[in-house]
Amino acid sequence: MRWVLLLVAGVMWWSVPAAASARANQDADQDAGGRVAFIGVPGLLWADLDPRDTPRLWELAGQSGLGSLSVKAVGTVTCPHDGWLSVSSGVRAAVGRRCGLPPEPAVRGQGAVVPGMPELLGTRDGANAGTLGAAVHAAGHCTAAVGRGAALALADREGEVDLYADTAAGLSDWSKCRVLAVDVAALVRPYLVDDRLPQEPEALPAGRRRELARQADAEVGAALDRLPAGTEIVLAGIGDHGSVPHLRVAIWKRAGAASAVRSGNPEEVVGPRVGGNSARRDDIVLLPDVTPTVLTAAGIEPPSNVIGLPWRLGEPISSADLVRADVAGTTVRGMTGYFFTGFATLTVAFYVLSYLLLSRRRKLGFVAVAAIAMACVPVSTYVVNLLPWDHSPAIVPTLIGCVLAVTAVLSAIALLGPWRRHPLGPPAAVCAINFTVLVGDLLTGTNLQFNALMGYTAVVGGRYYGLANIPFALLATSVLMGAALAAERLVRAGRTRLAVGVVTGLGVTATLLAGWPGVGSDFGGVIAFAPGIAVTALLVAGKKVSLLKLVGFSALGGVAVSVIAVLDWLRPPQSQTHLGRFVGQVLDGTFWPMIGRKLGAMLHTLLSPNLMPIVLAGLIFLVFAVLRPGQVSAGLVPRAFARAPMLRAGLVGALVSGVVGMLVNDSGTAVLSMAVAMAVPLVLHAGVRLPGEEEPPGLLSTSRTSACRATSQ
Repeated sequence: MRWVLLLVAGVMWWSVPAAASARANQDADQDAGGRVAFIGVPGLLWADLDPRDTPRLWELAGQSGLGSLSVKAVGTVTCPHDGWLSVSSGVRAAVGRRCGLPPEPAVRGQGAVVPGMPELLGTRDGANAGTLGAAVHAAGHCTAAVGRGAALALADREGEVDLYADTAAGLSDWSKCRVLAVDVAALVRPYLVDDRLPQEPEALPAGRRRELARQADAEVGAALDRLPAGTEIVLAGIGDHGSVPHLRVAIWKRAGAASAVRSGNPEEVVGPRVGGNSARRDDIVLLPDVTPTVLTAAGIEPPSNVIGLPWRLGEPISSADLVRADVAGTTVRGMTGYFFTGFATLTVAFYVLSYLLLSRRRKLGFVAVAAIAMACVPVSTYVVNLLPWDHSPAIVPTLIGCVLAVTAVLSAIALLGPWRRHPLGPPAAVCAINFTVLVGDLLTGTNLQFNALMGYTAVVGGRYYGLANIPFALLATSVLMGAALAAERLVRAGRTRLAVGVVTGLGVTATLLAGWPGVGSDFGGVIAFAPGIAVTALLVAGKKVSLLKLVGFSALGGVAVSVIAVLDWLRPPQSQTHLGRFVGQVLDGTFWPMIGRKLGAMLHTLLSPNLMPIVLAGLIFLVFAVLRPGQVSAGLVPRAFARAPMLRAGLVGALVSGVVGMLVNDSGTAVLSMAVAMAVPLVLHAGVRLPGEEEPPGLLSTSRTSACRATSQ
């Protein structure tokens, strides 16, 4: 028995230090597995990378996931200071003025202190500064920074970072801290003028930029050579280099993750896509996503005020595709102003010509055809994305040519289909085309609205998925006018209740699609859709509409979208859209900066020189065509309302949604302008086509007495 006790004691004596050693080894393994380095290279584009000039970056890309980073912070462009501040904050942040590099930290022992942190915390767009560093410190870990931007990113709320060096060579211990950041400013520093971003899109010649890319590559290589084995690497071009925003490089090297593979083309590399739930794109991540990605890699729970979501890997993508994505986005952004100016000019010219022809009762057929073509232009800007226009070397003329060709095709479908014999057939066909395109796009990931002239781009960074404001206006107009036209036959047949049900059912369905998280995700669209549906349904039913009712239905839309947003907020954070995250911001009181920015954007667009002419020309023509038909429309528009009264119901409902949408969305006049641009030409076409004293064909083949009876119901 004594020998047994001695044996047990011996085993216990040996096992205790062995277990302690095992735990130490396990902790060391966890420390290695939880170490992450964030390397920020402001200004870095995918077009800067190639195997000759940037071999270290090219090699890293060949071992990593690849994606595009939208560096949108608060302003149109993001300077390096705002980029690093956004990483520090976990939200879009800015210093509130034209800026350049972050401030030089004050060295204190082995660490440093970022100056001006208390003042920054008191500003609207800098109140969350220090979130990343504070989270690391709260978890019991230290922070190490190389360069002034890295110090800002990892500083806590007091501005303190534990280890600091100006250069990679100056940091003696690269393995002491679990979270490390490196600022590589070589590519962007020569662009700065008086420490501010330049006003030019590209201030340096191509040869000089290649030289800067080589310098940045060397600095990245110096950091990579010093990182401990197994360190997770997050590299991003976190700022712009000129007056034009771009998509920047996002590279993510994870231990154990599938690495990239080179394709047959030596000038491109193929690897897993880097995407994120914030943008709901499989190859695009946002600036605030860097913060939770770094924290998650270090095994630290992101704080609740961080609005970004960690990166994720997906299907393979090539670096050439990412270069093309940036070119497409910047091309669309650069063309948008010219396109809207051209469309506004064309719209005004159309109404002037229509007035001259209608007042003389000449070429009415031309007016009818031109009206359908004008109504088809907006939706053509989405359908064109079914074509590979971004692969063309002459990208601008190719895009414009494709839009014109698609407009012609859609106009032909509306004018030449079997419904062409009925005066309301082509307008109904245009509504059906818009509805099919936009709803189909919503259900398949909104790839048609993305990088569209009347959609949105990741370069601008206002929206990355869901229903944008201009497409909402087109969807609302097509639903309300299309449903009203469909209700025409039912009302004339004495089935008014069913007609109201059709309008309400289609409207509610479209509203749910517009506002549902992950589909339309349009907050203001639901508010604007509700009064438009109600007004159309009331007019179809023969009821009166009052201002009080309009306010009530708008409030009902607000309640509906609030319920949707709360349901989204109840989902896990990684599944939430911006609707749910907005609820979280309301609860913690951090929503005011976003509200202020959206209100400012709405007010800025109210007097847009590109959009207001579309609104004024359409409404002036419509009003004067009704009030003075003998001089403006030769009585055609009033006759259209008399012969097809539901047409008026759909028009009024669409304009109501447009006005409310203008007031509750940050795009302002853009919403109303597109509602007018689509609705008024359709009414004009119907006015030209609807017969006069003779009986109308098709579904209007009832007597005028029946029509008046239906109208009075």
